[in-house]
Amino acid sequence: MSLAITVPSVFRTSPCPRAAESRTTDVSLSLPTAHFGRALRCSTIPNSSIVTGNRAGRLRSIRCLSALDPNLKATLDKVVTSQKIVLFMKGTKDFPQCGFSNTVVQILRSLNSPFETINILENEALRQGLKEYSSWPTFPQLYIDGEFFGGCDITVEAYKSGELQELLERTICS
Repeated sequence: MSLAITVPSVFRTSPCPRAAESRTTDVSLSLPTAHFGRALRCSTIPNSSIVTGNRAGRLRSIRCLSALDPNLKATLDKVVTSQKIVLFMKGTKDFPQCGFSNTVVQILRSLNSPFETINILENEALRQGLKEYSSWPTFPQLYIDGEFFGGCDITVEAYKSGELQELLERTICS
């Protein structure tokens, strides 16, 4: 089963806000893009600021924003709870574009677990925001029953020990 979710493009050709191009992926919800198409970085506290100098020697304040804005966080909360097993990966389950993502897909398929995938390569704001959302810097990222489980290494270890199969059985049966 696949959900149709529209992932807006994060890049715009003009600094003027306008409707983003839409693409379709396995699972999709309306995802916010960074203001004027730029990825937002720095502090997780939206109102924080840093002080920098300018040519005239005066100090000015720059507002630093998080890549994980409240709209993206709310969207990610909905996505990870919409299905029992969600995998944020490079590529799709039918066409993984990363060896680590492919490994997790093969493990989930070998356990006959129904899962949804989201291609993080289609949206830079999503990709950066997920790193903050999970406090995990790499992909793939596996969510089971709305909770972050881990990346490829953790998934492989849990698979080898039998822990993953037990967890998935409990999750699917609940």
